[in-house]
Amino acid sequence: MQTQPVVLIIDDEESLQELLLHALERDGYRVVVAGSCAAGLAAFHGETPDAVLLDVMLPDGSGHDVCKEIRISSTVPIIMLTALDDEVDKVIGLELGADDYITKPFGMRELRSRVKAILRRAAMTAPAAEADAPTAEERIERAGVIVDRVRHTTAVDGTVVDLTYVEFEILSTLILSPGRVFSRNQLLDAVWGSSDFREPRTVDVHVRHLREKIEQDPANPTRIQTVRGVGYRFEG
Repeated sequence: MQTQPVVLIIDDEESLQELLLHALERDGYRVVVAGSCAAGLAAFHGETPDAVLLDVMLPDGSGHDVCKEIRISSTVPIIMLTALDDEVDKVIGLELGADDYITKPFGMRELRSRVKAILRRAAMTAPAAEADAPTAEERIERAGVIVDRVRHTTAVDGTVVDLTYVEFEILSTLILSPGRVFSRNQLLDAVWGSSDFREPRTVDVHVRHLREKIEQDPANPTRIQTVRGVGYRFEG
């Protein structure tokens, strides 16, 4: 029997809680709601959700701190909700490990679309409990990097590295087509399902984190290379 995906909403605005709760339940998700940092972390550890919608401004602290705490132990997809139309605020969330962000006020259709896309992609890349040996396209090895798309694992020079859902998807997209240059919008389409309403800079932040995990010298990358004015490619 297939279980319902669980979406955790951490936001103290009751009217928004109700809107999100009813909209996401209609989409077939089980929804858990928390109104503070403390309650949100308790719900996260108690429910092990499949996705988190996390407000930046909470009554007992910052959603950024919650995001950082979650990332210590989990790669669950996180979408930041922010009322601040501020590029710095968005980048901080991404730097701390958020997978996406959406600025308030937002359309419910847009948010539902983003939740659906991120859960679909996360389900596609979830580790298989028991899986047959991966095929050539499912297990890619290039330039000392091994990406196993069946088990959702990555190894670099023989050492297993933990990647977030977005980092894994960006690496998989690039390594499957070595030498091909992907624009930022193409990566947004491939990983997030759409480049609509998203800043290309989002890709840059995730690529920087990815380089920190797979490059010997992230400041002088040899695997994921920047093609100035165009995008990124994997060499190897």
